[in-house]
Amino acid sequence: MTGWLGFALRRAAGLLAVAVVLVVVTFAMIQLIPGDPAESLAGQNATQADIARIRTELGLDRPVLTRFFDYVSGLLQGDLGRSFQTREAVSDVIAARLPFTAQLAVFSLILVLAIALPLGIAIAARHSRRTDGAFTLSTGLLGAVPEYVVGTALVVVFAITLGLLPAGGAQTTQSMILPVLAISLPSMCVMARVVRREAGTVLSQDYIRTARGRRLPPLRLYTRHVLPNLLTAVMTLSGLVLASMLGGTVIVETVFAWPGIGQRVVDALLVRDYPVIQGCVLVLGLLAAVLNLLVDIALAILDPRSSLAGGNR
Repeated sequence: MTGWLGFALRRAAGLLAVAVVLVVVTFAMIQLIPGDPAESLAGQNATQADIARIRTELGLDRPVLTRFFDYVSGLLQGDLGRSFQTREAVSDVIAARLPFTAQLAVFSLILVLAIALPLGIAIAARHSRRTDGAFTLSTGLLGAVPEYVVGTALVVVFAITLGLLPAGGAQTTQSMILPVLAISLPSMCVMARVVRREAGTVLSQDYIRTARGRRLPPLRLYTRHVLPNLLTAVMTLSGLVLASMLGGTVIVETVFAWPGIGQRVVDALLVRDYPVIQGCVLVLGLLAAVLNLLVDIALAILDPRSSLAGGNR
């Protein structure tokens, strides 16, 4: 019980520290964005008096520290502020957009696991130098390609050239296929490489040789003896992959005109809508931190030694 309490306290303290850093970073980063939101809202024909009035209405004429304390005070009350452009509550903007982003991230992770796990295990089981070399080269190259490049190539091939799938939007279920592929392909390559390495280690163990000597069917051998021993590495990487996918959707959603948080952040950057940028980045960052926390808890449940080890060091 003491070990679990120490584990919980360490993870809670870590999550709190991440939240504090995110709050500071999300406020500080908008100070580095060039331009004046008041000028964007006022329009080209606005006078200096109009711009000054808008700056006052938005609170941009106040000292930076005052605005920071107001920002923190609002967060403590659950208020993310209001959009400069639409005056809509940022929490409402996120609530409307987050399901679309989560949809892409979750389906992308499912696709990654569905392909990377059997592929990595199959490559490890073949023991072929030529196959292993081709696998390492191809996954290394594909895994290094940015999501937006993959997305653009998919649009050119499947939407423009072949006309098989929609190029963007979220009107139909088919509209999700290309953005999911664009997000999942690089992560799929990384996951497959990790699974292949871990599976190779597991397959070299004595108990696997014993199981093979007993002539167990391949399906039973891999599902009951190999796959469970890959869970720790796969779950750890899955949490990191899902968190990175939430961030990776920012550009991909813009490429495919997908109405998620990523596209809204890009739109907000163009008009310097500070509250929307701050709120979206903060929520995505907290979601990533919470996902990693949940993975740590799941790993601690599956293998209690992993949680107790941290307290003994």
